[in-house]
Amino acid sequence: MSGFFKSSIGRKVAMALSAFFLMFFLIIHLAVNITSLFSEDLFNELSHFMGTNPLVQFALQPVLIFGVIFHFVMGFILEIRNQKARNIAYVKNNGAANSTWMSRNMIYSGLVILAFLVLHFIDFWIPEINTKYVAGDMSGMHDGEFRYFPEMVAKFHSHLRTIAYVVSFILLGLHLVHGFNSAFQSMGITAGRKKTLKTIGKAYSILIPLGFIIIALFHHLKYVLS
Repeated sequence: MSGFFKSSIGRKVAMALSAFFLMFFLIIHLAVNITSLFSEDLFNELSHFMGTNPLVQFALQPVLIFGVIFHFVMGFILEIRNQKARNIAYVKNNGAANSTWMSRNMIYSGLVILAFLVLHFIDFWIPEINTKYVAGDMSGMHDGEFRYFPEMVAKFHSHLRTIAYVVSFILLGLHLVHGFNSAFQSMGITAGRKKTLKTIGKAYSILIPLGFIIIALFHHLKYVLS
């Protein structure tokens, strides 16, 4: 197994698998959060289920955290190796003519997304863990009402935080454009499907970040205009 991760192919396959897992998680995360646009009750119920279900909390959540850490660490390792290889290749070839700007700068968009994840954890995950496992309150209630919806929308009262979320999701979209296709290519399943996967990848890379941007702007503008 250690030999697998030491090989270039092994690292790329592992990176692809973690990418698939995280892309699936983004769909689930967006599906839950987007309900906040039209139903406070449904959002609260789904958030409470995700926040208290033992399978989610003690099986899927640790896997998710590991997947995030693994994906970024492996991504940085691969990008550093790729950049070293490019520096040699660029002596003979024009790299910009053979690849997109995003594909050559995934490490920078990755760093911004990582910084955003730290902010997101500070905003939501750490307070949630503190409430449930330090304070020992698993009810999800505050003054007789579910706290999930009010706590989420309160985060988007800030202009700066909302801008940070929007910019981060734009960069996530750019990151996904390259990452989506690279994941399938690393798994060797693009043969005969390259054009279709590229179309799906573009749609995914636009719709998922756009959904999160709409959520942030909706709650921010609703607060500003109220």
